[in-house]
Amino acid sequence: MDPTAPLKAEIRACRICADRFAATRTAHAPRPCVWFSADAPILVAGQAPGMRVHESGKPFFDRSGDRLRDWMGIDESEFYDLAKVAVLPTAFCFPGYDAKGSDLPPPPVCWETWHHRALDAIGPVRLRLVIGGHAIRRHLGDRRPVREAVADWRARPPGTFALPHPSWRNTAFLRRNPWFEAEVVPRLRRAVADALDRPVRAAS
Repeated sequence: MDPTAPLKAEIRACRICADRFAATRTAHAPRPCVWFSADAPILVAGQAPGMRVHESGKPFFDRSGDRLRDWMGIDESEFYDLAKVAVLPTAFCFPGYDAKGSDLPPPPVCWETWHHRALDAIGPVRLRLVIGGHAIRRHLGDRRPVREAVADWRARPPGTFALPHPSWRNTAFLRRNPWFEAEVVPRLRRAVADALDRPVRAAS
């Protein structure tokens, strides 16, 4: 039996934010996206599901996920293998859109309610990818702008990467900061391969 199963069932049943989500532009119901198990060597610590993930129930099941997997040098079969990758967003549910159609931030109550238990259930990992400003602040306590947090990758402990969100809205960030794909991505691919005990795969 999966030792994380009881906790995952609790999280999937969570309705703490039902009223909050009903009041958003999308007026949606909670649907926690829970995708982790114990002892996966890689932890992807992201921000919150988007609409496509909310609809599919699979984390990073969108264009952002395609870009993230390309950065990692990993295919979908490995990414969605629970024995290899645990995905832990700062908030398990899609937060909704504001009146202007922009993504709302992850509700802090989700982190406060579930994340210490989830991290304990996942256990030690060989590689931790902390993605986007909300996750970088929560997991690393780093409140600098995302560019500065990501650029400081050499000072991170071994096995930890702070990454920009792979959203296609961040394409301009990548163009302004070519060092990310030139320097950070090759190191990231090597770290992923090492965590999975396999050779590095070339980018698509």
